[in-house]
Amino acid sequence: MNYNPILIVTGEPNSVFLEIFFKVQKKYKIINPVILISSNKLLSMQMQKLKFKKKIKLLNPSKLNEYNLDNKTINLINVDYNPDRAFEKISNKSNIFIENSFNLAFKIIKKYKISKFINGPISKKSFLNKKFLGITEYISKKFKTNKTCMLIYNKELSVCPITTHLPLKLVAKEITKKAIIEKISLISSFYKKRFNQRPKIAILGLNPHCESVHHYDEDEKIIKPSIKYLSNKHNLSGPYSADTIFLKENRKKFDVIVGMYHDQVLTPLKTLFEYDAINITLGLPFIRISPDHGPNEKMLGQNKSNPTSLLKAIQFLDKN
Repeated sequence: MNYNPILIVTGEPNSVFLEIFFKVQKKYKIINPVILISSNKLLSMQMQKLKFKKKIKLLNPSKLNEYNLDNKTINLINVDYNPDRAFEKISNKSNIFIENSFNLAFKIIKKYKISKFINGPISKKSFLNKKFLGITEYISKKFKTNKTCMLIYNKELSVCPITTHLPLKLVAKEITKKAIIEKISLISSFYKKRFNQRPKIAILGLNPHCESVHHYDEDEKIIKPSIKYLSNKHNLSGPYSADTIFLKENRKKFDVIVGMYHDQVLTPLKTLFEYDAINITLGLPFIRISPDHGPNEKMLGQNKSNPTSLLKAIQFLDKN
């Protein structure tokens, strides 16, 4: 293949993803060819509903290296899906379509050594059905990768949760020295390779003010020893209290803040930057990104959704 495409899977068909994809197409001139994996029927119906006009070029996935692609058309690999309307309610009806879309994307990534992959949001409740904590884990399993990391990236400040979509009552059991070391190593390696930078990393404690009245204190027993072990190899410090680390004068000292659980770091980051962040999975043999938002079922077909996160994802991959 003599070009470096960005491969995109739409994810949940009953989401705002194609709407924001159309908006990005209008707003930003994408350099690298974009190959979309979706349903031709769905795409056509939503284009008509949202009054977006662009020619569709159907591609044969077994002959991708024979095409001379650009973004004057929507380069589409069709996956069969038969919706009755442009937008329907999220249900199990679309699960086979989503699964087939991902499986086809993974075959293409492996065959053509694709290095740039974006997936649209999915419904964890419907598609994952409690089998995986999230798409990060779903894709990691498909590529037999055990060491991965969720990095919510913004050029000013990024965050990483040690645990992802766990119920709070299970978080403490999953906070281990091994998990912290793996995540820090992946983050440092990514920043070095991508930006030629040694990132300044803050590590948060688990408990309020990094203190516990319980007989077992994770901050003392696990987090502090992990920081001590890592401090010789990486530019990091902590543990810091989560209630003050995101204050302006504190956060500007760091490139990445690593928290112990999902909402500990994603809530303040989304408050600060809203849609100006992308979800990158570190540790895969390619760069996988998803917009940092869900399907947004309440706004289907209204043409009011913010495309910033998808735009940032494409711009991030379009640089090289």
